[in-house]
Amino acid sequence: NAWGVPYIHSLFENAAAVAAGIEAALRAMGRKDEGHVVVFAGDGATADIGVGPLSGVFDRNHDIIYICLDNEAYQNTGHQQSALTPTGESTTTTPAGKILPGKTGRKKDMVAIAVAHGIPYAATSSVAFPADIRRKVKKAANFEGAKYIQIHSPCVTGWGIDSRDSIKVARLAVETALYPIVEYENGKLVSVRKIKDRKPVTEYLKLQRRFRHLFKHPKGQEMIETIQKIADENAEKYGLDIK
Repeated sequence: NAWGVPYIHSLFENAAAVAAGIEAALRAMGRKDEGHVVVFAGDGATADIGVGPLSGVFDRNHDIIYICLDNEAYQNTGHQQSALTPTGESTTTTPAGKILPGKTGRKKDMVAIAVAHGIPYAATSSVAFPADIRRKVKKAANFEGAKYIQIHSPCVTGWGIDSRDSIKVARLAVETALYPIVEYENGKLVSVRKIKDRKPVTEYLKLQRRFRHLFKHPKGQEMIETIQKIADENAEKYGLDIK
């Protein structure tokens, strides 16, 4: 394959289980020093249909680096809601209509779930900050046990954005505090990406087709206020604002 390393394309929902088996086999054969076991999976596979096997990996503390590429919906099958779909988004399974202005629930906090399992390393990052991704993956490799990294990754077609705006939109998610960049070691918060002059969430929402209905829906303003409250809560929880 193009990666130049051994690679397995597993089923949608069982990447964590397959990786656990590989890691256990390498350990049993005394071949752990040959490399790292790394998983790449989407948000639906991670937080929905694969969350059980992933919880097992965390519980048994398999020596695996699990990377979730979070584009906030099942994009490969046509933009259906996942557990990591944010509040207010219109998807094919949470369509904005006369009654509801998109998804009404909250985005699942998978990092908090990972930390609650007691794993040695958990973090978030964004494609807008590649140096941060590199640093965290290298750092994760130095920990023995299960590691979880969740990377915010815009989907041009699902989000309804121009491809040239992908990084701009990803950066705005961080700059509004809707996607906090955080890092945990052994259950302790060790770093956050601070925000100078935090932007209102409308700056992020208005660039994306998946949220545009909020600016004309009868309940749209109420939903925008809810989304802003989520961002404010994130900023308070992690101390994101530079004062």
